[in-house]
Amino acid sequence: MELKTLTYIVVFSTFGLYFAIAWWARAASTSDFYVAGGGVGPVANGMAIGADWMSAASFISMAGLIAFLGYGGSVFLMGWTGGYVLLAMLLAPYLRKHGKFTVPEFIGDRYYSKTARVVAVVCLIIASLTYVIGQMKGVGVAFSRFMEVRYDIGLGIGMAVVWVYAVMGGMKGITYTQIAQYCVLIFAYTVPAVFISLQLTGNPIPQIGLGSTMADGSGMYLLDKLDLIVTDLGLQEYTTSKLGNGINMFAYTLSLMIGTAGLPHVIMRFFTVPSVKAARASAGYALVFIALLYTVAPAVGAMARLNLMNTIEPAPGQNLVYDERPQWFKDWEKTGLLQFEDKNGDGKIQYTADDTTNEMVKVDRDIMVLANPAIANLPNWVIALVAAGGLAAALSTAAGLLLAISSSISHDLMKGVFVPNLTEQKELLASRIIMTLSILVAGYLGLNPPGFAAGTVALAFGLAASSIFPALMMGIFSRTVSDKAAIAGMCAGIGVTMLYVFQHKGIMFIPGTSFMGGMEQDWFFGISPNAFGAVGALVNFSVAFLMVKLTGPAPDEIQHLVANLRIPSGAKAAAHEH
Repeated sequence: MELKTLTYIVVFSTFGLYFAIAWWARAASTSDFYVAGGGVGPVANGMAIGADWMSAASFISMAGLIAFLGYGGSVFLMGWTGGYVLLAMLLAPYLRKHGKFTVPEFIGDRYYSKTARVVAVVCLIIASLTYVIGQMKGVGVAFSRFMEVRYDIGLGIGMAVVWVYAVMGGMKGITYTQIAQYCVLIFAYTVPAVFISLQLTGNPIPQIGLGSTMADGSGMYLLDKLDLIVTDLGLQEYTTSKLGNGINMFAYTLSLMIGTAGLPHVIMRFFTVPSVKAARASAGYALVFIALLYTVAPAVGAMARLNLMNTIEPAPGQNLVYDERPQWFKDWEKTGLLQFEDKNGDGKIQYTADDTTNEMVKVDRDIMVLANPAIANLPNWVIALVAAGGLAAALSTAAGLLLAISSSISHDLMKGVFVPNLTEQKELLASRIIMTLSILVAGYLGLNPPGFAAGTVALAFGLAASSIFPALMMGIFSRTVSDKAAIAGMCAGIGVTMLYVFQHKGIMFIPGTSFMGGMEQDWFFGISPNAFGAVGALVNFSVAFLMVKLTGPAPDEIQHLVANLRIPSGAKAAAHEH
C-alpha cells in the first residue's frame, strides 16, 4: 500500500479513537472539566502526564536538536527531566493537598489577593501561548509532509481535532484521550529506533546501540564515526559541542528545569487524582513513562544525524549527485523544510561548516525524527506510525495548554474575580466558549508566530521559570512572603525576561544554528535569550524577599496556612508551629 494512503488510514484511525474517548468521557460539571472529577487513578494519570509532558518539542524537536547540537543538546534532556523531578518532589504534593483547580487559584489563596491571582493568570497565558505555538507548528509540519496538504490546512485539521475532544470533554476527555495518545506516541517513537539501531549496530536496544560498534565490520564505535564525519566537514565534534559558554549551558539547563516545574498545564494534572498519596504515586509512574522516550532520544538524534550524513556523503570525499537524491529528500524539499542550492554548479551536494560553500542551505531540525524512518528505508507502515505519533504528541500537549489557558480565564478571572456569583452551568459554558477562542488564537499564532517566539519553545519555559515557579516555591516554603512581595516578584521576573528577549529578538540564538555575527558578546554574561529565564527567576526571588523586608511579612493566618500545607496528611499539627 502506498505511503499516503497508509498514513491517512493510520492517522485518521487514531483521530477516530480520540473522538470516541471524548464522547465517552464528556464533561458534565466544572469539576469534570477542570480536574476530571478528581478520580483518575495514579497509573492512568501517570500515563496522561507522560503524554502531556512529551509535546511536539519532545517527540519532534528534541532528537532533532540533539542530532545537530550533539552534547550541547543535553541541556534539553537534563532540563526537562530534571524539571519534572523538581515538580514531583517540591510542588505537586503540596498543591494537591491545597485541593483547588488551578495554579492561579492557589496563588490567589496563598497570597490572599485577587491581584496576585490576576497577575498569575497573565503570566500563565503569556507562557502557555508561547509554548502552544510550537505545538501548532508540529501539527502543521506533520500534516504538510505526510498528508500532502498545505501547512495552513493541516493546522486547521489539527485545531478541529483538539476542539472536539477538549471542548467536549475538558480535563476528563483530555485525560483519557492522552492515555491513548501516549500509547500511540511511545510506540511510534521506539519502533523506528529499534529498527535503525539494529541496522547500524546490530543491537535492537537503541540506548545500548548508541554506545556500540558499527555493524559494518569496521570495529568503530557509532559516536566515534559520527565525530569523524562531522569534524571532516569542519563542524564541531559531536560529543563535545556546547551551547555557547559554560555559563549559558548552566543557565539554559536551569531555565528549562525550573520553567518545566512551573508550567501550569502539567501541574493541573496532579489535581485530577483523589489524594496526595495518589499524586505522589502518579508522579513516580509518570517518570517511568517519560523515561521510555527520553532515554531513547539521544540514540534517535545521533543515528538520524549519521544516516543523514551518510546519505549526502556516501563515501569520504564523494558527494551525492543532486539528480540522484533519494525520494525522501524530494518529499521534504516540497515542504520547504529542506533546501539545496548548487553554489558551484557541479550538480553535487556539498555539506560543510562554511556558509559560503555549504549547499544544504536549510535543514530544519524538526524534520529529523519524522524523516528518520524514510532515510533508513524502513517500511511504509513505520513511517505512517511516526506521523501519527508526532500528531499525538503535539495534540496532547496543545490540549493541556489550551485547557490551562481557558480555565485560568473562566475560573480564575470570571468566577474568581469579576463574576463571583456565576453558576456552575454558566461557568462550564464559559469555559467551552473560551476554549474555542483559545484554539482560534493558537491557530492564528501557529500561522503567524511572533518574531520573539518563532525560534524555539524554550522561551516558554523561561517565561514560566521567571514568573510562576518562584511564586509557587515561595508560597509553599516561605511563610513570610506577602501579597505585595509575590506580585512585585512575578512582575519583575517576567518583565526583565520579556525585556531581554525583545531587546535581543533580532539576534536570538536558535538552537542548531551558529551564533550570528559574533553577537553573543551583546548578551548578559553570554546568556542567550532562551536561557534568560534563570536570571529572571533570580530577580523574582530577590525582589520578593526585598519587598518582605520593606513592607513586612504575611499575616499570621497565612503563615499558619503555609505551615499546615507542609504537614504530611494524617499527621497531627505540631504544637510549636506558630
